[in-house]
Amino acid sequence: MQHHRTCHLCEAMCGLELDHDGTRVTSVRPDPDDVFSAGFMCPKGVALTDLHDDPDRLRTPMIREGRTFREASWEEALNVAADRLHSVYKARGPEAIALYHGNPVAHSYGAAMVSQLIGPALRTRSFYSASSMDQLPHMFAAWQMFGHQLLMPVPDLDRTELFVILGGNPVVSNGSIMSAPGMPQRLKELRARGGELIVIDPRLTETARLADLHLPIRPGTDAMLLLALLHVIFAEHRVAEGPWRDRVRGLDRLQTVAAGWPPARVARATGIDADTIVDLARRIARPRVAVYGRMGVCTQRYGGVNAWLLYALNVVTGNLDAPGGMMRPEPPVDLLVLARLLGKDGGYDRFRTRVHGLPEVGGELPIAALAEEIETRGAGQLRGLLTVAGNPALSAPNAGRLQGALGRLDAMVSIDYYLNETTCHAHVILPPESPLERDHFDVALLAFAVRSIARYSEPTFTPSPEVRSDFDILLDLLGRVVARRGGLRDRAVAWGLGLGRRIGKERLLDLLIRVGPHGAWRPGGRHRLTLDHLRRRPHGIDLGPMEPSIFDRVATPDGLVRLDPDVCLADLHRLEDEAAANAAPGLLLIGRRHLRSNNSWLHNSERLVRGKDRCTLQIHPDDAGSRGIADGDSVRLASRVGRLTTRAEVTDAVMPGVVSMPHGWGHDQPGARLSVAAASPGQNVNRVTDDHLFDTLTCNAALNGVPVTVERVPAANGLETEA
Repeated sequence: MQHHRTCHLCEAMCGLELDHDGTRVTSVRPDPDDVFSAGFMCPKGVALTDLHDDPDRLRTPMIREGRTFREASWEEALNVAADRLHSVYKARGPEAIALYHGNPVAHSYGAAMVSQLIGPALRTRSFYSASSMDQLPHMFAAWQMFGHQLLMPVPDLDRTELFVILGGNPVVSNGSIMSAPGMPQRLKELRARGGELIVIDPRLTETARLADLHLPIRPGTDAMLLLALLHVIFAEHRVAEGPWRDRVRGLDRLQTVAAGWPPARVARATGIDADTIVDLARRIARPRVAVYGRMGVCTQRYGGVNAWLLYALNVVTGNLDAPGGMMRPEPPVDLLVLARLLGKDGGYDRFRTRVHGLPEVGGELPIAALAEEIETRGAGQLRGLLTVAGNPALSAPNAGRLQGALGRLDAMVSIDYYLNETTCHAHVILPPESPLERDHFDVALLAFAVRSIARYSEPTFTPSPEVRSDFDILLDLLGRVVARRGGLRDRAVAWGLGLGRRIGKERLLDLLIRVGPHGAWRPGGRHRLTLDHLRRRPHGIDLGPMEPSIFDRVATPDGLVRLDPDVCLADLHRLEDEAAANAAPGLLLIGRRHLRSNNSWLHNSERLVRGKDRCTLQIHPDDAGSRGIADGDSVRLASRVGRLTTRAEVTDAVMPGVVSMPHGWGHDQPGARLSVAAASPGQNVNRVTDDHLFDTLTCNAALNGVPVTVERVPAANGLETEA
């Protein structure tokens, strides 16, 4: 039998063809008729069947007893989970319970729907997620400038004539806040129509190797470069004309700020000479140019300022909300309206963390503070935690500290497929069905695709009766916790949770599609979409290229795009101090990503981890030579918070003064059950990333630009990891 479905393993959302015999998948191929991926599939696609068949994947609820786990019925496990969370609530109050959502939640529309109800149901504001290790600066800048945290523009990649990338590697990631399957082909088409690609990155990435121009930049200096580009555009009177000028405010203040950052001032710090910066500014200041920044500009000490300046640069060149520039698709579900109904349109500094007073952004507290909030005694100390997917014990900064903190909780409940480095600390693990046993629709990611499309996938396999969806697990768990409180407000919440379960996630999705921009209930809609409509078209429906819409959806109080957010302008003092210090930095650590990996959760697929060791420390020949390091040597990587030993990979793919190591590896936690991952080489780089190093504006973790030392270790010492 043949089945068509969307791959959920990264943001690209590739369409796949699966052959199966009713119980097992026999082959996985790219779908040549898919309206979005058009026959492209990266190596991760085969991991769908690996995940489904994985003997390590949990299929039954687990309850921890001492240092071991035992299988349990759903009734027992849900009751134990609810009892533990309720006991923390009774003893410590609601703020003693925290929530953590991992990236996989965005790939499950059922979990995403219910996840917005967890905080209100548990009465807590202690919400953490992978966002503060990822894209929170972009969300912050979108809220400051456009009035909504999800109004983040994406490159109109298929029509741009110049694509400039800062700190992104879409050939490997397939796009991030830019869903774009088949990136190599799209870049080839860019060249075929006479366009150009420029990559600004400390490392010669896979994307940079395809670029017309690669500019190595010192980690953490992107804001200086962006200000210098704006300086040239203003000084040479290259600000675009057009109706956008009547729809913004703060242009004069932005010009005044940029005036203090001429290219000559930033050349030494960035590593990019002044003439090159001037030339780049002139090339950017024309139509059909998209300037895009991703992980490298977000996960550093100036993430919030970087995102603001990136958006501002696209505005002043006339390329925001313009074909070929930075635009926004029109997905079948209006995510902006849905978020506003749920109170998730944005916000900043409405409450703070207990220990160090770090501000929330969009209702989220920074993951960098989670360990200290668990460890530090006093009113509001975190004693309970509910995790939904994700693996923060491996992916969070200073991961060794967080692993130790998780073991001190009075109640930890995890909804997850695996007994991994995080969930091994849980008291109860509730495993949802396999991705091949559930239907699929990208409620969130279609809002950041480079083209407007709609696509729905039926389940490949019918789950057995004892298997439960993450949607039902969450509703059942929350219902039991709320019922144990028993107040009038709680009865109302319980009624709402029960109603959601009776309606079901498919009918809720159908409603969202019907009232969406292309829905059957939308007056004047061209496509009249319903869920049944999508069921009949498994290859998807092409809804067309992006059209101007951002300016029309600006939700600031005066309806104008703010080019001069006060909080961003005020944060420039840190950049001024750094420029004035003019200190010669030592080695700085950056991350990297591989095509056959996605954070930490694909390392239990044998076919994806086979081959040579990819978890190496890349170091430039000059830096290696001055330290007596040869290719393949054991080296000790150390920072303020920890150290580890790994293998050196001497290469000029990284610029001098920079070392690079991928994250997500190091599956050596006692108690975890990831047999393939545990047998794979690699160390957890987040044992040396620093939880006290973050963007003080957004509190996003600074996983790039971490000051480190590297020294050769005699081979006899072997590999080690030390907190």
